Amino acid sequence: MTLEELQRLLEPEVQSVIETHRHDDPAAFAMRFHGNNELPVRAIAEQLACRQKAAKKLPHFSQYNLLYTPLGLEQASGERSAEYKASFLTGKRVIDLSGGLGIDSIFLSRVFQEAVYCERDPLLCALFQHNLKQCGVSNVKIINGDSIDLLSKYPDNFFDLIFVDPARREQGKRSISLEAASPDVVGCQDILLRKSDRVCIKASPALELSGLKKLLPSLCSVIVVSVDRECKEVLLLLERGACQNPVAIKAVCLSSASDAVREVFGDGAIEKIIANSVKEYLYEPDPAIIKAKLSTVLARNARIEFVNSSVDYLTSNSLFEDFPGRTFHLIECVLYKPKTFRAFLDRHDIRGASIQRRDFPLSADEMRKKYRLLESDKAFLFFTRDNAGRPVAIYALRRFSACGEVPAVQDQSAGPEC
Repeated sequence: MTLEELQRLLEPEVQSVIETHRHDDPAAFAMRFHGNNELPVRAIAEQLACRQKAAKKLPHFSQYNLLYTPLGLEQASGERSAEYKASFLTGKRVIDLSGGLGIDSIFLSRVFQEAVYCERDPLLCALFQHNLKQCGVSNVKIINGDSIDLLSKYPDNFFDLIFVDPARREQGKRSISLEAASPDVVGCQDILLRKSDRVCIKASPALELSGLKKLLPSLCSVIVVSVDRECKEVLLLLERGACQNPVAIKAVCLSSASDAVREVFGDGAIEKIIANSVKEYLYEPDPAIIKAKLSTVLARNARIEFVNSSVDYLTSNSLFEDFPGRTFHLIECVLYKPKTFRAFLDRHDIRGASIQRRDFPLSADEMRKKYRLLESDKAFLFFTRDNAGRPVAIYALRRFSACGEVPAVQDQSAGPEC
C-alpha cells in the first residue's frame, strides 16, 4: 500500500465497495475488476485478504472499519496476547517504540493515562491514525520518526513503561537474535532504563533463552506466552537496578476461546522423576511450558512422571483433569522394531495417524513413508524412547476435557504397558 492508495481507500465510495465484497475471494475480486480505473483494485483486494486474516487474529478489532498492511498484520500481536500484556503492564505514561499496526498501543492505552506511538513508516502512522478514530481511542499521541532519537528528547524517568517490539531483520532476512533487532535493544539499554525504570521487550518465540542475562543485565523476568497451544512471543522484562537479581521464568498458556490464564513458574532445575513404564495417560505439556523449560515444575506439582530423561512426555495412571497441554489415553506401548511394527499397525487397524516424535532416529515423514501412513487427527502415534533408552512406539487417543467433546475410549485390544 502507498499513501496515495490509503487516501483512495478512505473515500466513502471505496469503503462501500470493500464492505460489499468483504467475503469475496481477493484474487477473484482482482480478476473481476481488472482494468477498472475508477477503483484502486489492487489495494482493495489487499484489504479484503487482510480483513479475512484479521477476523481470526483480531476478532474484536475486525468488527471495526480498520485498514491494514499485510506485513503490519503479520507482525502485530494477536488480541489475546495483547490483552494479556495489558493485564499487568500498567501506569500513567507508556511509549511504544515500535508502533507498527498499533495493536499493543491500543491495549496499553486502556491501562495507561497517556500513550505515545512511535513509528518510522509514515504510511503506518497515517493508517494507525485512521484506525484509532475507528476504535474511539483518544489518548494515544502519534509520532513519525526514529524511536531512539525521539526517546532521547524526553526527560529521564518520564515514562512508567517503555514497550518495544523490535523489527528482527538481518540482511533482509528474518532473524530471531536480539543483536539484529531494530531498535537495538541490547545497545540502547542505558537510555531505555534512564527514561523509564521498566522496559518490556517483545521478542521472537524462537529466541534462545539461555544467556539472556549477559546480553541484558537488567533482565528480571522472562515470560513465554502461548495462545491455543502455539508459542506467540517471549516477553523480556527489564527493571532498573535488577543487575544482581536472578531471572524469573514463567510460562503463560492462553486460549482464544476463554479468558482463562494458566501459569507455570518456578525453578525448572528440578530432577526429573522417570516412570518405570508408560502408564494409562500420556501428557504433552503446552509449548510455552516446554519452551520455558518448566515441565519439571509442572510434573512435580501434578505428581506425574516423565516417560524418559530426554523428552517432555509425561505419564500417570491417574488422570490430571485440567492439564495445561494435550492429554492422551494409552492404547498400547511397544518396543519399536522395524520388522514387526507393520504387524502392530495391522493389529490395531491403523491406516492413518498423527505422528509425534521426540528423541527418535527417524523423522515423522520417514515413518509415514516407511509404513504408508495417512494423516489423521483421530489416532496418535508417539515415537520416543523408554526409561532404558530403547526406541518405543506409543498408540494413544486424544482425550478432551469437559468442553463438549467426546473423550477417547480405550481399545479393548490394548496390550501391556512398556
